[in-house]
Amino acid sequence: MTSKQRAYLKSLASNLDPVFHVGKSSLTPEITEAIAECFNNNELIKVAVLKNCMDDPREIAEYVADRTHSEVVQVIGKRFVLYKPFKENPKILLP
Repeated sequence: MTSKQRAYLKSLASNLDPVFHVGKSSLTPEITEAIAECFNNNELIKVAVLKNCMDDPREIAEYVADRTHSEVVQVIGKRFVLYKPFKENPKILLP
């Protein structure tokens, strides 16, 4: 992904609310599956890591991206954005 494409996705993600919250029990297989299922309806997902989670948000983002075959767009503080285009008829067309 180029820096222009990443910047475009960041601008789209700025208006999004977090869809998932990773809490004290950290990343569970259920949360990973739910995020993977969410990619059936959305191409861009924002996830929040709560303060009581002791794991690093960047590591969580990389792990989820690997498991869901998506890409990490950005990690800011305790939030991260993931992108996975639809295989057929993508809604978000990257520049």
